[in-house]
Amino acid sequence: MNTAAALRNARRRAGLSQRRLAAATGVAQPTIARIERGHEVPRVDTLDRLLRACGDTVEAVPLAGVGLDRTGIRQLLRLTPAERIDVAAANAEALALFDGAKVVARR
Repeated sequence: MNTAAALRNARRRAGLSQRRLAAATGVAQPTIARIERGHEVPRVDTLDRLLRACGDTVEAVPLAGVGLDRTGIRQLLRLTPAERIDVAAANAEALALFDGAKVVARR
């Protein structure tokens, strides 16, 4: 995560100056400036406080591909090219059924 860019962009989207953000959070304006320049790495709780004052938040999300079940991919890779074409054709037929399906409202 690029904390400098994340904070700077959040603050600008919120329409806050560094001085107003400092007043809202209790974090000194020079500290905010150092963070935004990348000269200081804030603690997570400090970054969260600053971002929340801007209407954003810190969120931990899994990296792409981490925790991905690759079982299906491995099974497809074991197939011959002709078998892969057959699987693709069957999937295309199934998708075509969805294209013609009627949407039913849920309650």
